[in-house]
Amino acid sequence: MEKAKVYFTREITPEAVIKMYRVLGKELPGKVAVKVHSGEKGNQNYLRPQFMRPMVEAVNGTIVECNTAYDGARNTTDKHKKLMVEHGWARYFQVDLLDGEGPDLALTISGGKVLKENLVGKNIENYDSMLVLSHFKGHPMGGYGGALKQLSIGCASSAGKCLIHSGGVTDDQNVVWSRVAEQDTFCEAMADAAGSVMEYFKGNMAFVSMMCNLSVDCDCCAVAEDPCMKDIGILSSIDPVALDQACMDLILQSKDPGREHFLQRVESRHGTHTIDAAAQLGYGTKEYELVCMD
Repeated sequence: MEKAKVYFTREITPEAVIKMYRVLGKELPGKVAVKVHSGEKGNQNYLRPQFMRPMVEAVNGTIVECNTAYDGARNTTDKHKKLMVEHGWARYFQVDLLDGEGPDLALTISGGKVLKENLVGKNIENYDSMLVLSHFKGHPMGGYGGALKQLSIGCASSAGKCLIHSGGVTDDQNVVWSRVAEQDTFCEAMADAAGSVMEYFKGNMAFVSMMCNLSVDCDCCAVAEDPCMKDIGILSSIDPVALDQACMDLILQSKDPGREHFLQRVESRHGTHTIDAAAQLGYGTKEYELVCMD
């Protein structure tokens, strides 16, 4: 597989998000789903809808999210819709909770490392393409959260999240947290699930990742650590594996004093195993050319 192109700018503005999408030369066809992280109630680090607004409007997109599988303000459709209003998403955009009403859509996974199927919200069938806007940061279970996490846990329904976290053992929220998979199995399940969404959209996808508010905690945390590193920039690619690898490499190359704390979170959760697994499955490549746009 030849090297993927990953584009990079140090500028972090709404206009730069559009620039980094445009440089991909990828016109997303038809009805565009824009995957974001809505941010758990109480979280201070998630990227606000005002920041995303010009990009979403540029592709005439619909904000899509899925319900969670843990207690909080986003684990039921009613609560999640309310939070979408409180956080401002519903003020600016059409918002679609893909798994807001069942039944889920089962995406068959052939040749996966762990999963045989991935459960996603059935409303994904209403879209022809997807723009994934990721806030790159740490994650309490996955080590880090980037494009692959947005594709896997991010697009999975509540039941699908349970399948990923349990390594395919259960889709039941009532028992999943007592049956969480061994860490590498969990990472491989994320890779399987991410690949199933990529195959569903058949290349009609683009990925932009914002490396800012670099906390070791995800936007899913109601109580999250403040950022431990200075902002780095925005990256984009049509290859989510290369994109996540490039983001990780920028962390590794950083001289920021908070780098070790961030890497401790990633390494303690075997976070880069998700990137390795996705590359082994052929969903992208870790080999890339970084093209600086500054």
